[in-house]
Amino acid sequence: MMGTIASCYRLQLHAGFTFADAAQVAGYLKELGLSHVYCSPYLQSAKGSQHGYDVVDQQTINVEIGGEEGHAHFCASLKELDLGQILDIVPNHMATGPGNKYWRDVLENGASSRFASWFDIDWNSAEVKLQNKVLIPVLSDQYGRELSAGKIAIDYDGECFQVRYMDHAFPLSPISLAIPLSMAAETINAPVLGFIADTLARLPLPGTDENELRAARHRDKTVLYELLHRFCKENPGGSEAITNAVGVLNRDSDALDAILNLQHYRLAYWRTADQELGYRRFFDINTLIGLRVERQHVFNATHLRINEWLRSGVLDGVRVDHPDGLRDPEEYFARLRASAPVSWILAEKILQPGEFLRRSWPIDGTTGYDFLNICNGVLIYSEGLKEITDVYQKFTGESEDFEALAHAKKLTIQQETLGSDVNRLAQEFVEICENNRDRRDYTRAEIRRAIREVAACFAVYRTYVIPQRNQITDEDRSEIGNAVSMAKTRRTDVDPGLFDFIGDVLSLQSRGDKEAEFLLRFQQFTSPVMAKGVEDTVFYCFNRMIGLNEVGAAPGRNGVSLDEFHAYCAKMHADHPQTMNTLSTHDTKRSDDVRARLAVLTEMPGQWRGSLRRWSRMNRQFKTGGFPDPNTEYFLYQTLIGSWPISKERITAYMEKAVREAKQNTSWTQQNKEFEDALHHFIEQILDASQFVAELENFVTQVLLPGRINSLAQTLIKFTAPGVPDTYQGSELWDLRLVDPDNRGPVDYDVRRSMLVELQAGMPVEEILKRIDSGLPKLWVIHKALHLRKERPEWFDRNSSYRPLAVEGSKKEHVIAYLRGESVAVIVSRWNARLGGNFASTVVQIPEGSWNNLLTGESFDGGSLRAQNLLRRFPVALLVRGEE
Repeated sequence: MMGTIASCYRLQLHAGFTFADAAQVAGYLKELGLSHVYCSPYLQSAKGSQHGYDVVDQQTINVEIGGEEGHAHFCASLKELDLGQILDIVPNHMATGPGNKYWRDVLENGASSRFASWFDIDWNSAEVKLQNKVLIPVLSDQYGRELSAGKIAIDYDGECFQVRYMDHAFPLSPISLAIPLSMAAETINAPVLGFIADTLARLPLPGTDENELRAARHRDKTVLYELLHRFCKENPGGSEAITNAVGVLNRDSDALDAILNLQHYRLAYWRTADQELGYRRFFDINTLIGLRVERQHVFNATHLRINEWLRSGVLDGVRVDHPDGLRDPEEYFARLRASAPVSWILAEKILQPGEFLRRSWPIDGTTGYDFLNICNGVLIYSEGLKEITDVYQKFTGESEDFEALAHAKKLTIQQETLGSDVNRLAQEFVEICENNRDRRDYTRAEIRRAIREVAACFAVYRTYVIPQRNQITDEDRSEIGNAVSMAKTRRTDVDPGLFDFIGDVLSLQSRGDKEAEFLLRFQQFTSPVMAKGVEDTVFYCFNRMIGLNEVGAAPGRNGVSLDEFHAYCAKMHADHPQTMNTLSTHDTKRSDDVRARLAVLTEMPGQWRGSLRRWSRMNRQFKTGGFPDPNTEYFLYQTLIGSWPISKERITAYMEKAVREAKQNTSWTQQNKEFEDALHHFIEQILDASQFVAELENFVTQVLLPGRINSLAQTLIKFTAPGVPDTYQGSELWDLRLVDPDNRGPVDYDVRRSMLVELQAGMPVEEILKRIDSGLPKLWVIHKALHLRKERPEWFDRNSSYRPLAVEGSKKEHVIAYLRGESVAVIVSRWNARLGGNFASTVVQIPEGSWNNLLTGESFDGGSLRAQNLLRRFPVALLVRGEE
């Protein structure tokens, strides 16, 4: 087990960047000053995975990145360098790909599978056709058409039977095997084969709670399969007869349909998933099925390797992906903490402004989106942003405010892609009403409407009410009450009594087994509603200032005040001093440097307005049929400013994803070729237009330096504010990447390594600034801050302190200054385009003593120090008090 977790560096592992590649990078990370390497999920994922969240086997290490041997070598390399390791883990779901033997067992055996209790499946669907069946929505067209076209067939390779459809393969149920085996037995007069067929047909079908009978069934099935394999091996004619029988069935659509109807799954047209899917997913991804990790045996099995690594010291901590998808996150974290009492445990919990991590959770903090948004917000010039609101509305005609748009999109998402989840909740609430004579006349349709409305009115991702522990906080009561009250106001066509009853169930005022089940599932549901409705839709529609459209943000707000910033940092130090501080992740909509540059627009709304008008006029000639629309055009220009220089290929791919996510003119499921072709043409033409490109580059030149100062400011804050700083791979230099997959590109570590060597050899700060275009100043700040944290961890840990430093003078709102551990003073500036480098007579009150600026080598005596002098030689200051 490593000592203090002072910092971490995120590495994305996949077939193109393996354990061996990560081991090669480890030495550079050590020299940079890191204490820990922070890895993306590396348990066995689906073939070709670029991210690792589509896990198919939690007890195996991903063979594509090196498997067991590669992992051992990687861990040994880290140990040799005295580097610790953090791992991203995925408890909420598994991928349904061919490598998932547990899922295949469920498809083969249904509710009688040994692993049926692992997955969150509704075996008792209100749809008769789906009772005891799993819907598999993979067909390109209606089932009957695909069957008649011969696209669905049984495949027998002499060893096993499968249903094949294009690239998909599914196991056959043991009972259904009786048909081809009986046909083959009759053809060759083989009593043994007939016996196997008859016995398979009589296998019992126990439910998920009949463990002994399920175990006996599995034993009998295994023995019968072994008999079949032995028979075919000893009787080659038997295998041939089975193959012939399968061929006969494949040529007869009715016979094939009869066999398919005996399966524990139902192949269906892909569009049926939106309304009829019978299992909980990760958001709306059909191939990621929810796990019942709240069951102890599922937790034990899926966390076997993770707990081993935590106990043995291979891992010093874990980042828990999407805990809001879990039935009872607090119970999950308590189990994890019991397995790893001293490990660093972080939750990928998305908090809304003003919301904080539950102190009752036995973990160290979040993965840092709350920090990211505080940092982003404090760099925004609020008065300028208000003016940009007018610019945006007049240019696009979009007058709907953020909250109204978010509400509308959350409703749409529930009606469309999350319809099956709503239907399941509605069915459960119908049953609750049936057991209550005062409520039994509510119709299924109005219950659906009410559920959608309440979910859309939640201002946070979810509540954490637990009926079994009678656990509900005032915060939960308030969120539920506000959502119900708002729903009643918005939907006057729905009986307010129904909303009140839903509120009573959600707040434990109405109790019962069915009520508890509805409550727990509803809480798992509101998080996908927020994520898909807001993160993955509104953030591409509400484009006033796209740099604010970030996970956990409230883009409708006008920035963060200095008082709010300091209050947040003080609260983090008091409640979660070991939380993660991050500025970029694999999931951010755009990198930290893109956001830092875009923030400058709020300081120059007049220039933005004028440029927007000119660009629109000069580029109107490149539109086709009026496309792209003004909102998309506005979004494109901001993206170009934030990411310039960017290739046609990158911006075209990014914009295609952005407009499909927006779901206004096109979408992933209903692509509008006319619109997308027009957008591609527009991008190609404007980037070939020398006048536009010249104006764009001139505009970027105006925001470039203040944007870089913003970046250095937020970077230094990240490494010195309460929390543990995380660096996303490659972002130690200027990083202008956008949302994934743009941010998954390869990182040139040779360049970074050579630049670090130069810094270590000694270089005047003036020379570092001369090479600003290379990103050297950012690397310098990170290197010095990391080594300070590593050498003096006590100045940054939970026993240190955080307090703002007083700033006085006419430019005091431009200065962010604070003290850590009474020994580290941090001074950075904001709104630098407006400031123009002139702090006038503004002073920072530094405590008495001798202070050394680690970034410039300058020394200062404490007292009233002019901001101009502190930031004269380098844009940010990191002062350390001299030892007595």
